[in-house]
Amino acid sequence: MEIPVMVGAGLVVIGAGIGIGKIGGSAMEAIARQPEATGKIQTAMLIAAALIEGIGFAALFAVG
Repeated sequence: MEIPVMVGAGLVVIGAGIGIGKIGGSAMEAIARQPEATGKIQTAMLIAAALIEGIGFAALFAVG
């Protein structure tokens, strides 16, 4: 792999990690505020995290 390709792949992974981290942190704050809505919050969080991971994988395959 060439250097620019490796940098692009690294940026994809970092971006996906930051996005999933923000989703997880926001979900924890939301659950702390409204514990009765835990199920709905977790479901929305997992769907969003899966979509971000899917985009990250697609970008990695496009770069590689």
